[in-house]
Amino acid sequence: MTEDVIIRREGHAGFLSLNRPKAIHALTLPMVHAMTAALLEWRDDPEVSVIIIDHAEGRGFCSGGDIAFLRDSALNDGGVSGRRFFHDEYQLNHLIFTYAKPVVAFMDGITMGGGVGISQPARFHVATENTRYAMPETGIGLFPDVGGGWYLSRLPGRIGQFLALTGARLDGAECKWAGLATHYLPHDALAEAKARIAQGHEAGQVLAALSATPPEARIAGNATRIARHFASDRFEDILASLEGDESEWAAKELATLRTKSPQTCKVALRQLHDSLSCDTFADNMVMEYRIGSRVLTLPDFAEGVRAVIVDKDNAPRWNPATAEGVTDDLIESIFAPLPANEEWKPL
Repeated sequence: MTEDVIIRREGHAGFLSLNRPKAIHALTLPMVHAMTAALLEWRDDPEVSVIIIDHAEGRGFCSGGDIAFLRDSALNDGGVSGRRFFHDEYQLNHLIFTYAKPVVAFMDGITMGGGVGISQPARFHVATENTRYAMPETGIGLFPDVGGGWYLSRLPGRIGQFLALTGARLDGAECKWAGLATHYLPHDALAEAKARIAQGHEAGQVLAALSATPPEARIAGNATRIARHFASDRFEDILASLEGDESEWAAKELATLRTKSPQTCKVALRQLHDSLSCDTFADNMVMEYRIGSRVLTLPDFAEGVRAVIVDKDNAPRWNPATAEGVTDDLIESIFAPLPANEEWKPL
């Protein structure tokens, strides 16, 4: 077991409190295993009627997965341990998504990547004024995994494609507006919400009673632009659309996209497109595990992490360097089925 997750019972609630504050509670494999084990134990425990996922201290709910670990795997063991991380993390994501008892995730602070993966599948995912929500993976040569294909593809107005490509950060009000949060609560109301839920009050009713009206969502003012410029599933079309718009907003988004991995931008668009054809969340996770298994060991991931996290020069040398250089054959190979004995399976 690990001290990086505080697992406890309080009244009728089982608490999973992330406790790795120096890393903004980024998920490690032991944390994934500890959370999975607790959920499996509580699944049949009549004394536990609801699950609460939050963070114990420090800023941020969860900044993502253990990127340094994944890069080390890509460079030193051919991606073997990294694929295991993805496999087991995705099992946790699926377990939360299909959990029979209500799960309440409090996205109070930074909620990115792996943090989205453990909050979005919860029945209730709560934003606050502190929420900073993003799927920034294309900036490090990865893709919006942990179920991102399922959630983002089902947002209205191409908001999901915009978020997947640009890695844009949303605040709590924007999460509520976009449908990425079921409730918006002031930070100061969270302790009372958790206490009432633990006492046995129905979670949805508690959250509704303590909800506040969020501020105006800034992204709403750009919804028409997003729907128009991000309408295509071809990355080249999106770039061309932005290039043809002389507005300051379009120039800013185009500049952002120019910093991203062309390969994983194309992967993300295909991922969101294909996810809409998935009948179940498990089908989506099978697809994302195939992608993750391939992208992990392609050059862009190790290079992206080097540029953004290791050396911090923010000057990644993508390979291929342009959207045009990313061939259809490369994308097909990333999405191809794995050998039967290597495919992802839920718990």
